[in-house]
Amino acid sequence: MPKFLAPVVALAMALSVPFAASAQDKTLKFVLGYPPGASSDILTRLLAEKMRVSLGMNTVVENRAGAGGIVGTDAVKNAAPDGGTILLTPLAPMVAFPHSHGAAVRYDPFKDFVPVAHVTDFQLALVVSAELPAKSVAEYVALVKKEPKLGDYASAAAGSLPHYLGVMFSKAAGLGMMHVPYKGTAPALQALAGGEVKAGMFVLSDALTLVRSGKARLLAVAGTKRASLTPDVPTFKELGYDLEASAWYALFAPAGTPKDIVDRYAKAAIDAVRSPDLKQRLEQMGLEPTGLGPAELARILRADYDKWGPVIKASGFKPGQ
Repeated sequence: MPKFLAPVVALAMALSVPFAASAQDKTLKFVLGYPPGASSDILTRLLAEKMRVSLGMNTVVENRAGAGGIVGTDAVKNAAPDGGTILLTPLAPMVAFPHSHGAAVRYDPFKDFVPVAHVTDFQLALVVSAELPAKSVAEYVALVKKEPKLGDYASAAAGSLPHYLGVMFSKAAGLGMMHVPYKGTAPALQALAGGEVKAGMFVLSDALTLVRSGKARLLAVAGTKRASLTPDVPTFKELGYDLEASAWYALFAPAGTPKDIVDRYAKAAIDAVRSPDLKQRLEQMGLEPTGLGPAELARILRADYDKWGPVIKASGFKPGQ
Protein backbone atom coordinates (compact mmCIF):
# COMPACT_ATOMS: atom_id res chain seq x y z
CA MET A 1 0.00 0.00 0.00
CA PRO A 2 1.42 3.41 -0.92
CA LYS A 3 2.64 5.36 2.12
CA PHE A 4 0.50 8.36 1.29
CA LEU A 5 -2.64 6.20 1.67
CA ALA A 6 -1.77 4.92 5.14
CA PRO A 7 -3.16 7.89 7.10
CA VAL A 8 -6.36 7.80 5.04
CA VAL A 9 -6.87 4.08 5.68
CA ALA A 10 -6.16 4.52 9.40
CA LEU A 11 -8.71 7.33 9.64
CA ALA A 12 -11.33 5.28 7.82
CA MET A 13 -10.77 2.34 10.15
CA ALA A 14 -11.09 4.58 13.21
CA LEU A 15 -14.33 6.08 11.96
CA SER A 16 -15.75 2.63 11.30
CA VAL A 17 -15.47 1.62 14.99
CA PRO A 18 -18.94 1.83 16.60
CA PHE A 19 -19.40 4.51 19.23
CA ALA A 20 -20.43 1.84 21.73
CA ALA A 21 -17.00 0.22 21.43
CA SER A 22 -15.26 3.44 22.50
CA ALA A 23 -17.69 3.75 25.41
CA GLN A 24 -16.79 0.23 26.47
CA ASP A 25 -13.24 1.39 27.22
CA LYS A 26 -14.54 4.02 29.66
CA THR A 27 -15.16 3.77 33.36
CA LEU A 28 -18.89 3.88 34.05
CA LYS A 29 -19.55 6.22 36.96
CA PHE A 30 -22.72 5.63 38.97
CA VAL A 31 -23.83 8.88 40.62
CA LEU A 32 -26.02 8.64 43.72
CA GLY A 33 -27.40 11.82 45.26
CA TYR A 34 -27.29 10.45 48.82
CA PRO A 35 -24.63 9.68 51.41
CA PRO A 36 -23.21 6.21 52.02
CA GLY A 37 -24.94 3.76 54.33
CA ALA A 38 -28.58 3.72 53.26
CA SER A 39 -30.24 1.07 51.11
CA SER A 40 -29.84 3.26 48.01
CA ASP A 41 -26.06 3.19 48.47
CA ILE A 42 -25.98 -0.58 48.96
CA LEU A 43 -28.21 -1.07 45.92
CA THR A 44 -25.99 1.15 43.77
CA ARG A 45 -22.82 -0.69 44.73
CA LEU A 46 -24.34 -4.13 44.20
CA LEU A 47 -25.68 -3.08 40.80
CA ALA A 48 -22.42 -1.44 39.78
CA GLU A 49 -20.50 -4.62 40.55
CA LYS A 50 -22.88 -6.82 38.56
CA MET A 51 -22.80 -4.46 35.59
CA ARG A 52 -19.00 -4.23 35.76
CA VAL A 53 -18.80 -7.93 35.08
CA SER A 54 -21.46 -8.11 32.36
CA LEU A 55 -20.33 -4.98 30.52
CA GLY A 56 -16.61 -5.65 30.86
CA MET A 57 -16.14 -2.08 32.10
CA ASN A 58 -14.70 -0.53 35.21
CA THR A 59 -17.41 0.93 37.43
CA VAL A 60 -17.22 3.40 40.31
CA VAL A 61 -19.85 4.84 42.63
CA GLU A 62 -19.82 8.55 43.45
CA ASN A 63 -21.97 9.80 46.33
CA ARG A 64 -22.98 13.37 45.44
CA ALA A 65 -25.20 14.05 48.42
CA GLY A 66 -27.09 17.28 48.90
CA ALA A 67 -30.55 18.84 48.74
CA GLY A 68 -32.33 15.50 49.00
CA GLY A 69 -30.78 14.19 45.79
CA ILE A 70 -30.94 17.35 43.69
CA VAL A 71 -27.15 17.90 43.71
CA GLY A 72 -26.39 14.47 42.28
CA THR A 73 -29.21 14.63 39.77
CA ASP A 74 -28.05 18.01 38.52
CA ALA A 75 -24.49 16.70 38.19
CA VAL A 76 -25.64 13.94 35.85
CA LYS A 77 -27.70 16.39 33.79
CA ASN A 78 -24.48 18.32 33.14
CA ALA A 79 -22.33 15.24 32.46
CA ALA A 80 -21.13 14.40 28.96
CA PRO A 81 -23.61 12.10 27.17
CA ASP A 82 -20.89 9.66 26.22
CA GLY A 83 -21.84 6.64 28.31
CA GLY A 84 -19.45 7.53 31.12
CA THR A 85 -22.04 8.62 33.69
CA ILE A 86 -25.31 7.17 34.90
CA LEU A 87 -27.67 8.23 37.69
CA LEU A 88 -29.29 5.91 40.19
CA THR A 89 -32.14 7.74 41.86
CA PRO A 90 -35.30 7.14 43.80
CA LEU A 91 -38.58 8.59 42.62
CA ALA A 92 -38.46 11.89 44.54
CA PRO A 93 -35.83 13.93 42.63
CA MET A 94 -37.46 13.06 39.30
CA VAL A 95 -41.13 13.16 40.31
CA ALA A 96 -41.65 15.16 43.50
CA PHE A 97 -39.01 17.87 43.55
CA PRO A 98 -39.89 19.46 40.18
CA HIS A 99 -43.33 20.12 41.69
CA SER A 100 -42.15 21.35 45.07
CA HIS A 101 -38.69 22.90 44.94
CA GLY A 102 -39.13 25.61 42.34
CA ALA A 103 -35.94 27.26 41.08
CA ALA A 104 -33.77 24.90 43.16
CA VAL A 105 -34.48 22.23 40.54
CA ARG A 106 -32.51 23.23 37.47
CA TYR A 107 -33.30 20.12 35.46
CA ASP A 108 -36.28 18.78 33.57
CA PRO A 109 -36.82 15.06 34.24
CA PHE A 110 -38.21 14.55 30.73
CA LYS A 111 -35.85 16.70 28.67
CA ASP A 112 -32.53 16.39 30.47
CA PHE A 113 -32.38 12.63 30.96
CA VAL A 114 -32.81 9.39 29.06
CA PRO A 115 -34.60 6.57 30.93
CA VAL A 116 -32.40 3.48 31.17
CA ALA A 117 -33.94 0.93 33.54
CA HIS A 118 -36.47 0.62 36.34
CA VAL A 119 -34.55 -1.36 38.97
CA THR A 120 -36.70 -1.91 42.06
CA ASP A 121 -39.86 -0.86 43.78
CA PHE A 122 -39.85 -0.11 47.49
CA GLN A 123 -42.32 0.66 50.23
CA LEU A 124 -42.57 3.46 52.76
CA ALA A 125 -43.53 2.83 56.35
CA LEU A 126 -44.61 4.41 59.63
CA VAL A 127 -42.06 3.47 62.28
CA VAL A 128 -42.26 4.33 65.99
CA SER A 129 -39.84 4.04 68.87
CA ALA A 130 -40.01 0.80 70.82
CA GLU A 131 -40.26 3.01 73.92
CA LEU A 132 -43.83 3.87 72.95
CA PRO A 133 -46.54 1.49 74.13
CA ALA A 134 -48.33 1.77 70.77
CA LYS A 135 -48.39 -1.52 68.92
CA SER A 136 -50.83 -0.44 66.21
CA VAL A 137 -51.68 2.66 64.21
CA ALA A 138 -54.88 3.09 66.21
CA GLU A 139 -52.95 3.06 69.48
CA TYR A 140 -50.39 5.51 68.11
CA VAL A 141 -53.10 7.91 66.93
CA ALA A 142 -54.70 7.78 70.38
CA LEU A 143 -51.34 8.57 72.03
CA VAL A 144 -50.67 11.54 69.74
CA LYS A 145 -54.11 12.98 70.40
CA LYS A 146 -53.35 12.89 74.12
CA GLU A 147 -49.74 14.09 73.76
CA PRO A 148 -49.22 15.95 70.44
CA LYS A 149 -45.43 16.07 70.85
CA LEU A 150 -45.35 12.34 70.14
CA GLY A 151 -46.53 13.23 66.65
CA ASP A 152 -43.17 14.80 65.73
CA TYR A 153 -41.86 12.52 63.00
CA ALA A 154 -38.47 12.18 61.33
CA SER A 155 -37.64 11.73 57.67
CA ALA A 156 -34.45 11.72 55.67
CA ALA A 157 -35.17 15.05 53.97
CA ALA A 158 -37.69 17.84 53.64
CA GLY A 159 -39.78 17.39 50.51
CA SER A 160 -39.09 13.66 50.32
CA LEU A 161 -41.85 11.10 49.80
CA PRO A 162 -41.68 9.99 53.45
CA HIS A 163 -42.22 13.64 54.38
CA TYR A 164 -45.31 13.81 52.16
CA LEU A 165 -46.57 10.50 53.51
CA GLY A 166 -46.42 12.01 56.99
CA VAL A 167 -48.37 15.05 55.82
CA MET A 168 -51.04 12.85 54.27
CA PHE A 169 -51.27 10.56 57.29
CA SER A 170 -51.48 13.49 59.70
CA LYS A 171 -54.41 14.94 57.77
CA ALA A 172 -56.14 11.58 57.32
CA ALA A 173 -55.87 10.78 61.03
CA GLY A 174 -56.86 14.26 62.20
CA LEU A 175 -53.52 14.92 63.86
CA GLY A 176 -51.18 17.89 63.89
CA MET A 177 -47.96 15.97 63.33
CA MET A 178 -44.83 18.09 62.97
CA HIS A 179 -42.16 17.11 60.45
CA VAL A 180 -38.54 16.94 61.64
CA PRO A 181 -36.25 16.68 58.58
CA TYR A 182 -32.72 15.31 58.82
CA LYS A 183 -29.79 15.36 56.42
CA GLY A 184 -30.03 11.78 55.29
CA THR A 185 -31.50 8.46 56.34
CA ALA A 186 -28.81 7.48 58.83
CA PRO A 187 -29.14 10.63 60.99
CA ALA A 188 -32.94 10.31 60.95
CA LEU A 189 -32.79 6.70 62.10
CA GLN A 190 -30.24 7.60 64.76
CA ALA A 191 -32.59 10.30 66.02
CA LEU A 192 -35.38 7.76 66.33
CA ALA A 193 -33.14 5.23 68.06
CA GLY A 194 -31.77 7.89 70.42
CA GLY A 195 -35.16 9.26 71.42
CA GLU A 196 -34.92 12.69 69.73
CA VAL A 197 -38.18 11.81 68.00
CA LYS A 198 -40.65 9.04 68.73
CA ALA A 199 -41.79 8.33 65.17
CA GLY A 200 -40.63 8.49 61.60
CA MET A 201 -41.63 7.90 58.01
CA PHE A 202 -38.96 5.85 56.26
CA VAL A 203 -38.19 3.70 53.29
CA LEU A 204 -39.03 0.25 54.64
CA SER A 205 -35.69 -1.26 53.65
CA ASP A 206 -33.83 1.50 55.53
CA ALA A 207 -35.81 0.98 58.74
CA LEU A 208 -35.56 -2.81 58.90
CA THR A 209 -32.24 -2.97 60.74
CA LEU A 210 -33.53 -0.71 63.51
CA VAL A 211 -36.77 -2.68 63.72
CA ARG A 212 -34.93 -6.01 63.82
CA SER A 213 -32.72 -4.70 66.63
CA GLY A 214 -35.81 -4.11 68.75
CA LYS A 215 -35.31 -0.35 68.93
CA ALA A 216 -38.27 0.50 66.70
CA ARG A 217 -41.61 -0.92 65.67
CA LEU A 218 -43.29 -1.02 62.25
CA LEU A 219 -46.94 0.00 62.39
CA ALA A 220 -47.98 0.24 58.72
CA VAL A 221 -46.67 0.23 55.17
CA ALA A 222 -47.89 2.47 52.38
CA GLY A 223 -47.96 0.09 49.43
CA THR A 224 -50.89 -1.45 47.61
CA LYS A 225 -50.14 -4.72 49.38
CA ARG A 226 -48.22 -5.93 52.41
CA ALA A 227 -44.47 -6.20 52.07
CA SER A 228 -43.18 -9.75 51.63
CA LEU A 229 -40.58 -9.29 54.38
CA THR A 230 -43.13 -7.98 56.88
CA PRO A 231 -46.34 -9.89 56.10
CA ASP A 232 -47.80 -9.18 59.56
CA VAL A 233 -47.65 -5.41 59.08
CA PRO A 234 -50.84 -3.99 57.52
CA THR A 235 -51.10 -1.37 54.80
CA PHE A 236 -52.62 2.01 55.56
CA LYS A 237 -55.46 1.14 53.18
CA GLU A 238 -56.28 -1.97 55.17
CA LEU A 239 -56.60 0.24 58.22
CA GLY A 240 -59.03 2.58 56.52
CA TYR A 241 -56.64 5.34 55.41
CA ASP A 242 -56.65 6.28 51.73
CA LEU A 243 -52.86 6.43 51.54
CA GLU A 244 -50.54 4.86 49.01
CA ALA A 245 -46.92 5.84 48.55
CA SER A 246 -44.95 3.10 46.87
CA ALA A 247 -41.84 4.29 45.06
CA TRP A 248 -38.91 3.08 42.98
CA TYR A 249 -35.23 3.24 42.15
CA ALA A 250 -34.22 3.69 38.52
CA LEU A 251 -31.29 4.46 36.24
CA PHE A 252 -31.10 7.51 33.99
CA ALA A 253 -28.42 8.78 31.61
CA PRO A 254 -27.79 12.36 30.45
CA ALA A 255 -29.94 13.45 27.51
CA GLY A 256 -28.20 12.77 24.23
CA THR A 257 -26.62 9.49 25.32
CA PRO A 258 -26.67 7.28 22.19
CA LYS A 259 -29.40 4.65 22.04
CA ASP A 260 -26.99 1.77 21.58
CA ILE A 261 -25.27 2.64 24.86
CA VAL A 262 -28.59 3.09 26.67
CA ASP A 263 -29.78 -0.28 25.41
CA ARG A 264 -26.56 -2.00 26.53
CA TYR A 265 -26.78 -0.50 30.00
CA ALA A 266 -30.49 -1.30 30.23
CA LYS A 267 -29.91 -4.96 29.39
CA ALA A 268 -27.04 -5.20 31.87
CA ALA A 269 -29.13 -3.63 34.65
CA ILE A 270 -32.18 -5.80 33.93
CA ASP A 271 -30.08 -8.96 33.83
CA ALA A 272 -28.43 -7.94 37.09
CA VAL A 273 -31.58 -7.39 39.16
CA ARG A 274 -33.18 -10.53 37.74
CA SER A 275 -30.15 -12.71 38.53
CA PRO A 276 -31.00 -15.13 41.36
CA ASP A 277 -28.27 -14.00 43.75
CA LEU A 278 -28.87 -10.25 43.46
CA LYS A 279 -32.63 -10.69 43.39
CA GLN A 280 -32.46 -12.61 46.67
CA ARG A 281 -30.16 -10.02 48.25
CA LEU A 282 -32.42 -7.14 47.27
CA GLU A 283 -35.51 -8.93 48.58
CA GLN A 284 -33.72 -9.50 51.89
CA MET A 285 -33.14 -5.74 52.02
CA GLY A 286 -36.85 -5.10 51.58
CA LEU A 287 -36.58 -4.03 47.94
CA GLU A 288 -38.72 -5.53 45.18
CA PRO A 289 -36.64 -6.16 42.02
CA THR A 290 -38.38 -5.23 38.77
CA GLY A 291 -36.00 -4.97 35.83
CA LEU A 292 -37.94 -2.88 33.30
CA GLY A 293 -36.51 -1.25 30.19
CA PRO A 294 -36.38 2.35 28.94
CA ALA A 295 -39.90 2.44 27.47
CA GLU A 296 -41.51 1.07 30.63
CA LEU A 297 -39.52 3.48 32.81
CA ALA A 298 -40.57 6.43 30.65
CA ARG A 299 -44.22 5.43 31.06
CA ILE A 300 -43.89 5.02 34.85
CA LEU A 301 -42.08 8.34 35.18
CA ARG A 302 -44.87 10.19 33.39
CA ALA A 303 -47.64 8.44 35.32
CA ASP A 304 -46.03 9.10 38.71
CA TYR A 305 -45.18 12.69 37.83
CA ASP A 306 -48.83 13.35 37.03
CA LYS A 307 -50.03 11.42 40.11
CA TRP A 308 -47.85 13.14 42.71
CA GLY A 309 -48.23 16.71 41.43
CA PRO A 310 -51.69 17.27 42.97
CA VAL A 311 -50.68 15.50 46.21
CA ILE A 312 -47.66 17.75 46.67
CA LYS A 313 -49.65 20.87 45.87
CA ALA A 314 -52.33 19.88 48.35
CA SER A 315 -49.71 19.29 51.06
CA GLY A 316 -48.80 22.97 51.02
CA PHE A 317 -45.11 22.14 51.33
CA LYS A 318 -42.62 24.89 50.50
CA PRO A 319 -38.82 24.53 50.50
CA GLY A 320 -37.42 25.38 53.91
CA GLN A 321 -40.32 23.88 55.85
